[in-house]
Amino acid sequence: MGTGGRSGPRPGKGVAGAASAPCQYRCIECNREARELYRDYSHGVLKITICKSCQKPVDKYIECDPVIILINAILCKAQAYRHILFNTKINIHGKLCMFCLLCEAYLRWWQLQDSNQNTAPDDLIRYAKEWDFYRMFAIASLEQTAFFIGIFTFLWVERPMTAKKKPNFFLLLKALLLSSYGKLLLIPAVIWEHDYTPLCLKLIKVFVLTSNFQAIRVTLNINRKLSLLAVLSGLLLESTMVYFFQRMEWDVGSDCAIYKSQDV
Repeated sequence: MGTGGRSGPRPGKGVAGAASAPCQYRCIECNREARELYRDYSHGVLKITICKSCQKPVDKYIECDPVIILINAILCKAQAYRHILFNTKINIHGKLCMFCLLCEAYLRWWQLQDSNQNTAPDDLIRYAKEWDFYRMFAIASLEQTAFFIGIFTFLWVERPMTAKKKPNFFLLLKALLLSSYGKLLLIPAVIWEHDYTPLCLKLIKVFVLTSNFQAIRVTLNINRKLSLLAVLSGLLLESTMVYFFQRMEWDVGSDCAIYKSQDV
């Protein structure tokens, strides 16, 4: 079978000595380990490897255009998540996390500036606004850290139930960071949906949590109940931190809190 479009970084080629190579890929259908995704024959003829467990192609997405893969990821399909996490070498989770935090900090800063009426001189206003943005970025980072700590703590306590072997928490962290890409929608929500901003922000929050849920389930190969409990544990710890900040009378503008309607 000849392959068509390619998705992101090209995975390693199947070779004649693949039988002795370690298993480094996963079947996107049954999550079983696989030594190769396709076999490269002469004259550029490629044949997709068939999974020995489910008798389906190990990774059908290596034929697909990246746009198709992105659409399937947005639809939270487990196969698309397995392809991205196990069968590609995407290494943008750190940059994506930073950009998402900047988007969230900007949203909170925008809400704060919209609600504040300051009569101070212009220089003081600019200085205060700049530090307000840094403060919002630090608070957003702390809340996301609390969310991840809640998830990892729950999974560590329930580790005997999650997998037969020790879970790869580094891979899980990468999956959680990548699955938080929905936060990039915060900026368009602010720019284009002024009258419905609170509703849009809540829907974005639900989408991000759903993506995190699917990332946990796919990465650790656990059932939906444990994945849901892990996400709820992270959300509980994040909400606790938000409550603590509010008790300290900090204006955090968190998406865990109830957004107030704003007249724009």
